[in-house]
Amino acid sequence: MTQLHALVVYVPETHIEGVLLAIGDAGAGRIGDYSHCAFTSPGTGRFTPLPGARPFIGEVSIEQQVPEIRVECVVEEEILDGVVLALRASHPYEEPAFMTWPVNGWR
Repeated sequence: MTQLHALVVYVPETHIEGVLLAIGDAGAGRIGDYSHCAFTSPGTGRFTPLPGARPFIGEVSIEQQVPEIRVECVVEEEILDGVVLALRASHPYEEPAFMTWPVNGWR
């Protein structure tokens, strides 16, 4: 049995297709005979870049609100590191907001 992890990441609307393709190509979202499976939902990302940051959107010390998409998918534990690398390479933010955790389920 392969341990599955949930992956949740927040992506600006302008970059959603590229991030979905990159993480799917890296193996995220494989369920049975399907690939690139994900659930997406819209929301608003809020953040304030601190001194030293190089924000993709906005300016240091000024709060930002950005239309973002929440992406949820599963990732097999063995490929999780590669999926995170693909996420970071395709995401426009200096520090993308994402989280992972083990889930009940297996492949």
